[in-house]
Amino acid sequence: MAVPKRKMSRASTRMRRAQWKAEAPTLVKTIENGKTVYSLPHRARVVEDSAGTPMFMEYKGRKVADV
Repeated sequence: MAVPKRKMSRASTRMRRAQWKAEAPTLVKTIENGKTVYSLPHRARVVEDSAGTPMFMEYKGRKVADV
């Protein structure tokens, strides 16, 4: 494991940590049955029946898992 040769100052540590920023996820906008739906790209989505009960998960139009 790498071990630093010298202690890193508090200012340097905080300056380095300040570069990490959270960013909002990229959402994909689709229209299904006249309703606008936002989803995460490359993720399986839950398919619900008309009552809103989750039935299964699908990805690229194929059933991938039961809920």
